Amino acid sequence: MSLGVPSGSSRLRRFLERRAVHMAAALTLVCAAVGLYLLVFADPAYTRELIGTYGFGALLFILVLEGAMLLYFAPSEALVPAAITLLTGGATDYVGIVTVIGVAVVGATIGQFALFTIAKRAGREYLLEQTWFRVSEPQLARFDGWFDRWGPLAVPLSNALLFSRGMLTVPAGLAEMDDKTFIALSALGTLLFQTWLAGLALFLGVRLGVL
Repeated sequence: MSLGVPSGSSRLRRFLERRAVHMAAALTLVCAAVGLYLLVFADPAYTRELIGTYGFGALLFILVLEGAMLLYFAPSEALVPAAITLLTGGATDYVGIVTVIGVAVVGATIGQFALFTIAKRAGREYLLEQTWFRVSEPQLARFDGWFDRWGPLAVPLSNALLFSRGMLTVPAGLAEMDDKTFIALSALGTLLFQTWLAGLALFLGVRLGVL
């Protein structure tokens, strides 16, 4: 019989909800610091070296940066093709290719969810005041317009296209989209993007004799 006393799981959930913005902010600040270091001291060639040296761990971390819109030192479109070249046995290594895509989806979704959580818990003004958030108010207003027009569908669509990846993360957070819905839609869009990107990389690699 319940006497209105919160259960252990309820107390834990409430604690995590209260601390969510702090944990997400801490993760983003750590990623921002690493991203700044890589921006100053690294380049796309160094990114390939990181992936070649540290494997899937480096790919996961770099995609977290990409998802949180902190990847300033290398084009995100180059990451999965580079990983396929460096971490798989070629076009017939289906397990390796699927693993690369899966790690990319998980990493990008973690990064996007961290940024989504900050937007949802801390709000627009907080983000615009942060030096690591490199989106201007007019740009954010434009992304808000996309979300207002297309609704939740804009999240997977923007993630599946070049040059708009992650752009709807903050508007979705500001609109207080349900966490599980955002994670599912974000992951779906990233899966579509990384799959067609990997397919294109494999096609070109086979034609050029690289894979």
